[in-house]
Amino acid sequence: MCVGLNVVRITVEVSITQGVGIYLVGLPDSAVRESLLRVTTALQSHNFRIPGKKTVINLAPADLKKEGTGYDVAIAVTLLTASNQISFFNPQDYLIFGEIGLDGTLRPVKGVLPIAMFAKDKGYKACIFPKASSGEARFVNGIKIYGANNLMEVVDIINGEKYIDSLLIKGIDKSTFSFESENLSNIGRKNEEGEVFSEFDFRDVKEQDFAKRGLEIAASGGHNVILVGSPGSGKSFMAKCLPSILPPMTREESLETSMIYSIAGEYSDNKELIITRPFRTPHHTCSQISLIGGGQKCRPGEISLAHNGVLYLDEMTQYPRYMLDSLRQPLEDRKISISRAKYKVEYPASFMLVGSMNPCPCGYAGEDDEKCNCTPPMISRYWSKISGPLLDRIDLQIRVRRVNSKSLTEETKAESSRKIAERVREARYIQYKRLGITNAQMTPVQMEKYCVLGLDEKRFMKKIIDKFNLSARSYSRVLKLSRTIADLSKSKNITVQHISEAVQYRF
Repeated sequence: MCVGLNVVRITVEVSITQGVGIYLVGLPDSAVRESLLRVTTALQSHNFRIPGKKTVINLAPADLKKEGTGYDVAIAVTLLTASNQISFFNPQDYLIFGEIGLDGTLRPVKGVLPIAMFAKDKGYKACIFPKASSGEARFVNGIKIYGANNLMEVVDIINGEKYIDSLLIKGIDKSTFSFESENLSNIGRKNEEGEVFSEFDFRDVKEQDFAKRGLEIAASGGHNVILVGSPGSGKSFMAKCLPSILPPMTREESLETSMIYSIAGEYSDNKELIITRPFRTPHHTCSQISLIGGGQKCRPGEISLAHNGVLYLDEMTQYPRYMLDSLRQPLEDRKISISRAKYKVEYPASFMLVGSMNPCPCGYAGEDDEKCNCTPPMISRYWSKISGPLLDRIDLQIRVRRVNSKSLTEETKAESSRKIAERVREARYIQYKRLGITNAQMTPVQMEKYCVLGLDEKRFMKKIIDKFNLSARSYSRVLKLSRTIADLSKSKNITVQHISEAVQYRF
């Protein structure tokens, strides 16, 4: 069973002695207790007999609560073995996981990918999963993965029947996803020249050069960003364009993200690993549990489903303040620890936070047409919906202006996402070669080594600190942002120009 991303081995034990009754013990929940009826009915549908004696089924370890329906097949196989209806000579070589129907068919279950990886690490020789879920484990090499359609095929696999090779899931060995590989998010439309571009492409964004540059910097270094502008200025569209310039994931990132989606039951097509970075957009009416994770079954939340990708909060001020503040710890630690009375789990949550909001309640503050009639106290209350500590964790605060009529009516296209993505990919490559992580994830020790400032840069930074009264966190984030801008310009050192541009996006 899966506890967060960790897998705990559950051993099924069966004792058949003189007496009457069948009992399931080992701290099962309702779904596990109901497996007795599913299993016994399925066995009878395949003409197996139910032992007419006292039968005790134990799920060990007994002090850990068992949840879900994935134990059905293992219980059925162990029951058949204990009653001498089949011979299972090497149970230590197999890991069996799946739900069983009343007619003996195997139904899909969650968490197959992390369970298959656990089985490989623990030295199992084979895994048996429902056919509908087994495709998730195709990228786990070094172990046999069987996809069974029903209980009889499981029995045949255990007995070593000749035809069982047809039930083997063919593995795929993709050792790396290189930065030079095609970004699948760019696959979409084609223009007259045959150039491929995505559905949401920066080539369709009129003007907004300042905002597009800021999003390019954010994508290059994995920085958090908030877009502030009047209604209709293009904030949401540009946020949706962001995935089109993000680089493909590495194999390690892809496996980790795919495991989270497997546990959540959101593994998309059961064929490939997730190689395009997630873009999650929860509505502002979502619950705190759906955002950060938890609940009775400790499901991963939106921040974990956005791992290695983007979490986009549209109309950020509409979210309750306590929900936004619950993001502060994951943004800092890049993981979420969920502690409840019955469990304590940890999910990864390394995501880019992208938010958008209006500058004031009416939405038109700062525009030239003087449509805004909000008073300073109204604007202050509006901005207070986002706490200072959260804003301090957002690296870029981009002001988005309305597009003028002339630009809107022109048919010219801006720079495409494909061209921007090339620069982003090059900057990310520099960071991964230097750090193995993005600039936004740098530790203080790494910053001390790779964000060295010269005399002029130190003097300039001191003026910035004094003028804006920077906190230690704000200072480090300006420094990280400057390092990303330097990487985009392929500069070895951070210059005054890089710091100056970083400050523009910060304040």
